[in-house]
Amino acid sequence: MISERISLLRDEMSKNSVDYYLIPTSDFHSSEYICDFFKCREYMSGFNGSAGTLLISADKAILWTDGRYFIQAEQQLKGTGIELYKAGNPGVPTVSDYLKKQIDSAEAVIGFDGRVTDISFAEKLTKKIPSARLMTDKDLVGNIWQDRPALPANPIYVLSEEYTGQSAINKLAEVFRRVREKGCEYHVISSLDDIAWVLNLRGSDILNNPVFLSYLFIAEDNSVLFCNRNCIDAATEKYLKDLGVELRDYNDIYSYFEGREVSGEDKDKILLDSETVNYSLYKVLSKYFTTVFDTNPSSVLKAVKNNVEIENLKQANVIDGVAMVKFLKWLDEYKNDPSKPQITELGAADKLLEYRKESPEFKDISFETIAAYGYHGAIVHYEPDKDSDIPVDRSGFLLVDSGAQYFKGTTDITRTIAMGAVTDEMKKYYTAVLKGNLSLSSVIFPKGLAGANLDILARGALWKMYKDYNHGTGHGIGYFLNVHEGPQNINWQIGKRSGNAIPFEAGMVTSDEPGFYLEGEYGIRLENDIVAVEKYKDDYETFLGFDVLTLAPFDMSPINWDDMSEEEIKILNDYHQMVYDKVSPYLDEETRTWLFNYIKK
Repeated sequence: MISERISLLRDEMSKNSVDYYLIPTSDFHSSEYICDFFKCREYMSGFNGSAGTLLISADKAILWTDGRYFIQAEQQLKGTGIELYKAGNPGVPTVSDYLKKQIDSAEAVIGFDGRVTDISFAEKLTKKIPSARLMTDKDLVGNIWQDRPALPANPIYVLSEEYTGQSAINKLAEVFRRVREKGCEYHVISSLDDIAWVLNLRGSDILNNPVFLSYLFIAEDNSVLFCNRNCIDAATEKYLKDLGVELRDYNDIYSYFEGREVSGEDKDKILLDSETVNYSLYKVLSKYFTTVFDTNPSSVLKAVKNNVEIENLKQANVIDGVAMVKFLKWLDEYKNDPSKPQITELGAADKLLEYRKESPEFKDISFETIAAYGYHGAIVHYEPDKDSDIPVDRSGFLLVDSGAQYFKGTTDITRTIAMGAVTDEMKKYYTAVLKGNLSLSSVIFPKGLAGANLDILARGALWKMYKDYNHGTGHGIGYFLNVHEGPQNINWQIGKRSGNAIPFEAGMVTSDEPGFYLEGEYGIRLENDIVAVEKYKDDYETFLGFDVLTLAPFDMSPINWDDMSEEEIKILNDYHQMVYDKVSPYLDEETRTWLFNYIKK
């Protein structure tokens, strides 16, 4: 099936005189997670990870993906004829470097749908391969995808200030003030989480992400929201009108500026984020404006949660903690009672969802649950389905990475549970991962440090064993928005990972998730959500640290206590005491007793 699709695509390339055709994992807004309409790379390759770029030429098909998906991609690409390039590994060229080597100074046509490719990537190709011609107006996959799903069209609704803590009119004013600081008169936002945040609106056009397909144009005297107007009810339309926001149809963004007067070279300036605005839209806007590239002001503002959001997040994590404790108790009872019916990975994921749904506050999961038993745990972003689902035995590790969406916030938590006997080696690595998690969450640091400065704390215990993990340690987390958000992250790879040089500010919420993976055998990951807080300030210095938001116990049975320092044991015990104090009032007596015993050393 995949080889047939590639053959059909090559026919389309030949008809359009395209030598190389690029298929990224994206939508019109550079989203990480995308709706079914945009899953062109998955359709053409069979690989369904959330990151990857497919390149097709007359005689080659190559897929690039990152370390989270190496094992999964190897499995899913078998028999397709598609080569896997493991991005970031020594000797593996980037997409643009590969194309430069193939094309060199020869003329060639590189094709892609400019609506799903951001400005920065297209500009990089232009600079690196000046002899190549870009054809950006062809969706060749769309030409062969006969049963392509439709674009989603779900209701768009207002999220009230009791949750957001700030009005949209104030957010718009602050964004525009920062736009003016950049010397610009106008701004277009394409990233969906930024638009939702600025306008205090939410939707459900992307699975598990409460966003809606749209663009936002911001000017001093007016703003325009381009979206599916059929998704706006009368109350939301009035809300937007009161904000001074005009409504236009989704695709009108490409024609809205037609007829705009442009006098010579003296164009007004428009601020664009080159990592999120698509290349086709950029080509339209550059006809009418002088473009200035910078990160969306809203991305930085959104990352720093206000006091209302932080208090709500604390409440959301209590709710989520109750569900997690019930789930861990359920697993513990299964583990210790051989008479209980066998469970599977999907069964575990379904049970956790069942516990989360017990709260009326629950709205959705924040991503597809990773319930990975045994060797599946080494596949960093493994998601069980009916074909891959395996039984969970009473031995080895079960890794469960999950999260939820509440009006009071977004959660993301990973626990690795020993389902029975584990080896001394497994205990050694589990303990190292736990030490990394505790070390990062308890650090005190001077204001101005960024994720690249702090990553060693999470990896240090593993590095002493000459081991590492092939993913970042921490990502920003949205507020009832995307579970992954920027700009900050925790990753040591300076220059390779955007955002790891962004200094932490009080109010930034980030994950803390070191791990260890042994291909074909098991995986370990322990994740809490942490919020940066001010710990100390005087006339000369400010020091920050983290408060842990996540409230669920770690499995202590695989801990090698001889490897734990007294300070680390105290940090762990203090954390478990906090979990008990905050969650136990919402548990029945039996579950409360189980939790008390579970966290006793």
